[in-house]
Amino acid sequence: MRRTLIAGNWKMNGSLQSIAELINGIKSGLAEITNADLAVCPPAIFLMRVGGLIDGASIALGSQNVCDHESGAFTGELAPSMLKEAGCQYAIIGHSERRALYGESDELIANRYAMAVKSGLTPIFCIGETLDERESGVTEDVVSKQLDAVINTQGISAIGSCVIAYEPVWAIGTGKVATPEQAQAVHAFIRSKLDKLDTAVAEKVQILYGGSMNAGNAKELLSQADIDGGLIGGASLKAADFLAIGAAA
Repeated sequence: MRRTLIAGNWKMNGSLQSIAELINGIKSGLAEITNADLAVCPPAIFLMRVGGLIDGASIALGSQNVCDHESGAFTGELAPSMLKEAGCQYAIIGHSERRALYGESDELIANRYAMAVKSGLTPIFCIGETLDERESGVTEDVVSKQLDAVINTQGISAIGSCVIAYEPVWAIGTGKVATPEQAQAVHAFIRSKLDKLDTAVAEKVQILYGGSMNAGNAKELLSQADIDGGLIGGASLKAADFLAIGAAA
């Protein structure tokens, strides 16, 4: 049975003081989280600090991005080996904000994915459609194309090394949330697509929901058959809310 993963994407938020308070708050409630794994993905500048704060606790560390090269003249980038040394287990790849605001292409994302896997990081591979795409009825086409960028270059077996996060772009930071039925339908489509290529991979891979999951809606979303957790944005910045989502599993 797939275990639930609740991963917090802090985006560009936090300070030395606030992250210490947040981690201490999460640690204080870990005993109540029995059916889910927790991970936090802070801004890169805080990775080492957060790694120290969670040392010995059942909280995994993740990065919000990773470079598609091992080293070299790539100003501002983070090599996967550096992230591993910082204690990272996960790396978010292909987040809609990276695609939309920084022009990351499917090809670049696939290369980042490959480098992460090669280095022993688990990609949290984000896919999802915009509001225009959903209203045009092409959600499945968009999701397939984004998945194929990795499958066609790395092979279906590489998907077995990742966590997929389905994030309807129209539901990120907007307060809008896909209904449990809408979210489940896309999650089921993703798993069905993978199943046609490799049943073992399809059954193994965790598919998270990444569109404004919060303490109020987490239980219903997580009760869906193919939703294996959440990639949490704003709610991950409040210890009580993040813990409540974990407890909902």
